[in-house]
Amino acid sequence: MNDLQIESLPNIDELDEKILKLITKNARIPFLEVARECGVSGAAIHQRVQRLLNLGVVSGSEFLVNPQKMGYFTCAYMGIHLEKAKFHRQVVAELTKIPEVVECHYVTGAYAIFIKVQTKTNKHLKKLIDEDLQEIEGIASTETFISLEMEFKRQVPIK
Repeated sequence: MNDLQIESLPNIDELDEKILKLITKNARIPFLEVARECGVSGAAIHQRVQRLLNLGVVSGSEFLVNPQKMGYFTCAYMGIHLEKAKFHRQVVAELTKIPEVVECHYVTGAYAIFIKVQTKTNKHLKKLIDEDLQEIEGIASTETFISLEMEFKRQVPIK
C-alpha cells in the first residue's frame, strides 16, 4: 500500500468496528439495539453511522431481490475482449442499457471487461448474447461461464 492510500484510509476505532459488524450483518437493525450492544447512546450510534456514511466507509442500505424468486434462474459471468482498449467507455455505456447485466468490471488478464448477467433461462441468455452483446460495437468476442450454484457471498472482514 502506498502513502497516498494509507493517508486516505478513514480513522476507524473499536466502536466503529463493532457498529460495522452489527449493521453489515443486519442493515435493518434499530440504532437503539446497536446502542445497547455497544453500550452507548442511540444518538452516539446515529452520529457514528452518519460519519461512516460521510466518509464513504458504508453507503446506504438496501433490500436485495432474490433473482430466482423473480424468475431469473440463469446466472452467468462473461469475459469480454475488446477490439481496442479505447472502446472501453462506449462498450460500458452500451452494457448499462442492458438490464440483465447486473455487474460490470474493468479487469486485467485475459479479458478487458468482466460482467455478471442474470437471465430467466439459458435460452434467454443465448438471445441476450446473440442479439444484444454481440451487436455492441467494440466487442471482439465474449466467453460465457454459467454459474451452477453460488456457495457463498460475503463482505470484506471488519478487523
